[in-house]
Amino acid sequence: MTILSNSTPVTPQKPWKVSKKQQLPNLFLIAAAVVASFVIVAATPMKGKLAYLLLFFVIGTTFQLALSWYKRGRAAAADTVAGAVMMAGAFIVFLPVASLLITTIVKGSKGFRPHIFNHTMAATSYSDPLTSGGLIHAIIGTLFLIVIATAISLPLSILTALYLTEIKGKASGFIQFLVQAMSGVPSVVAGIFIYAAILLTTNLRGSTFIGALPLAILMIPTVTRTAQEVLNLVPNELREAGLALGATQWKTVATIVVPAARNGLITAVILGVARIAGETAPLLFTLGTSDKINWNPFSGGQNALPYYIWSGLRDGTEGGINRAWTGILVLLILVLSLFVSARIFGSRKVK
Repeated sequence: MTILSNSTPVTPQKPWKVSKKQQLPNLFLIAAAVVASFVIVAATPMKGKLAYLLLFFVIGTTFQLALSWYKRGRAAAADTVAGAVMMAGAFIVFLPVASLLITTIVKGSKGFRPHIFNHTMAATSYSDPLTSGGLIHAIIGTLFLIVIATAISLPLSILTALYLTEIKGKASGFIQFLVQAMSGVPSVVAGIFIYAAILLTTNLRGSTFIGALPLAILMIPTVTRTAQEVLNLVPNELREAGLALGATQWKTVATIVVPAARNGLITAVILGVARIAGETAPLLFTLGTSDKINWNPFSGGQNALPYYIWSGLRDGTEGGINRAWTGILVLLILVLSLFVSARIFGSRKVK
């Protein structure tokens, strides 16, 4: 048997990949579309960034259409137009998000300094210079609210999702209706409900625990519906295998179904936390107010990042608005971190 020691390795072909020779005409067309857009804007009354974008899209698509029709015919030209329309739609959706991120970073970075993470507003006014004061009390308050709301809503949400997907009892239709109805409840309604049901009828006053109650109400439908979708993805064969081995239904769910959906359930909880992290309206009725750190969640007022932002904007001064933008930046970092965590946990495979 002869072995070819000097054999050349075969590189797999990728016919869908655009080669450098095919990219050159596209680059020339893009450059031509840019130049044509600048010329038309300079020579006509059309002005502004939107005019540049609109002309670039129309001219670039026309050039691509002509090139595709010339090279590969009518079908390729139609495909080029469809691709351009989809790219334009994606750009239109992405543009407000990018504008929001850039604006928040630019305006919030003015007050984003290390001292804001170890100082409070107890001895500082919102109109004072940004070199004084901080928002550590608001960060701690937000974490307290998230932990308490999660502790209340997590068992209710997971058990409800298990009932709707595994038990499917007589009340499942009514419970499903309630979950869907709660998904559309405005956040301010949840705050007013807790205010009217607890604060107006008892001797209790605004506190971290009271402020977490409407957040828990808002969190329940988000976690429940996401957990339902995750549990429905677990193959029925796993359930049948557990029952065939003699396990009861609750043991099959507890030892097979839930571990199989573990990463998805974690993702559901993180998405629920991200849902409530920026809520402001419920806190206006239930949280009370405090410009210093309050370590007792059951007594005394508390602060949170949404409330801190609202207070800065309500102050109306340049310093207050700058502090509000800094709070928005910190809150945005927190929410984005939660969504990234959800993506990481959701993409992991159960071993």
